[in-house]
Amino acid sequence: KKNITLKEYVKNMSEEDDTIYYACGETVSKIDMMPQVESIKEKNKEILYLTDYVDEFVLKMIDKYDGKKFVNISSNDFDLSTKEEKEALDKKNSDDKEIFDFMKKVLNNKVEDIRYTNKLKNHPICLTSEGNITVEMQKVINAMPTDEKAEAKLVLEINENHKIAKKIKELYETDKDTLEKYTKILYDEALLIEGLPVENPTELSSLVCDLLSK
Repeated sequence: KKNITLKEYVKNMSEEDDTIYYACGETVSKIDMMPQVESIKEKNKEILYLTDYVDEFVLKMIDKYDGKKFVNISSNDFDLSTKEEKEALDKKNSDDKEIFDFMKKVLNNKVEDIRYTNKLKNHPICLTSEGNITVEMQKVINAMPTDEKAEAKLVLEINENHKIAKKIKELYETDKDTLEKYTKILYDEALLIEGLPVENPTELSSLVCDLLSK
């Protein structure tokens, strides 16, 4: 990890790249553990690690640098897939829409959407956001001593290549009660990864222990 200017970042980009990727978090080490980071590193692309609470607000205002658009790797705009990969993923998501609708209902629609993703390498899940308010912006705004509150539109993304994706499909066909438990655990795990509070940690503990004891 090293300090880098935007000019240096753009200079290091390949000619076909048109995106400056960034990630936000409390510390560099915490950002480095984000599920989405792994896949970008694998493609030898650089990421700006932003640890100051004003950083993302500034990039949102600037929008572009030298014709290159800023994209938060935790937003819905982040996509490294080819056209063919995207079409294949869209088909999988369409085929399993019924499963995701069931899972959304289990979560009382706390997430805007649930879907498969190919953004992840080894991690099973991640949370992304849709719209102008990201998770980090939500944290910053809600921590201010004002009455203003923000709420990011969260999306639970499931690694299409992870064994958890296959398990979810199996449970939907054979054991929906257990799938409800899996859904709640996956959502709470995704919240923890993003540094967001879990609404009911006691329930999470009980669900994990229940599955472990089987």
